[in-house]
Amino acid sequence: MIPPDHPRYRQLVVRERLARCAREGIVALEGLTAHGRAEAFDYLIGEKSTATAREAARVAAALLLLARHPVLSVNGNTAALAAAECARLQEVTGCGIEVNLFHRSEERVRRITRILEDVGASVLAGTPERLIPLQHDRALCLPGGIGSADLVLVPLEDGDRCEALRAMGRTVVTIDLNPLSRTARMATLTVVDELTRALPLITEAYRGMTRTEAEALVRGFDNHYLLQAAIAEIVRELSRALD
Repeated sequence: MIPPDHPRYRQLVVRERLARCAREGIVALEGLTAHGRAEAFDYLIGEKSTATAREAARVAAALLLLARHPVLSVNGNTAALAAAECARLQEVTGCGIEVNLFHRSEERVRRITRILEDVGASVLAGTPERLIPLQHDRALCLPGGIGSADLVLVPLEDGDRCEALRAMGRTVVTIDLNPLSRTARMATLTVVDELTRALPLITEAYRGMTRTEAEALVRGFDNHYLLQAAIAEIVRELSRALD
């Protein structure tokens, strides 16, 4: 039992949930390492959504609004951390949701799908095909989902698939706390923020956004600039901590 007044209460609850989901076969054990790395970067931005993250979230909403067939790609960590936020994003934007896994088994796909459906999400189903030029199981996707998406929203790090999707001409929006990762640098747009903060920011930015506003946001953004700004925010946060 974690006492609610513990200074790290939320983080400890998240860790407990991830550990439980790992025991249940939803989160791959390797995903626990990935979460720990991301949590370290969250410390570096002060465990809050920065001005740059909010700006990037608005651009992400604009890209979603302008997309013909956007799909949210969900892995075990994403489902464990933010199933409800994924469902809410789908409700507001109408994006598709597809389960895509590096450590893939049909049982894991079923369990992750169940978590999403239990909170109201509609998950794409069908027979996956090896449509992405990769040597591992992230290459498997649905022809009517990621296979035909013009925009793929990829929460958390996924560098090689991000690079492959970009090479296929797809728009890739990622949520990645590490602005130095290959995912962050290869994506069309990177929101440097924690997943459960970033998804609601995108959802709320989408609500009420006009096509004219979206077109203006998309014309004006520069992912390299946003990443540089995110790194500058980390430096400022470190400087404050050392004062």
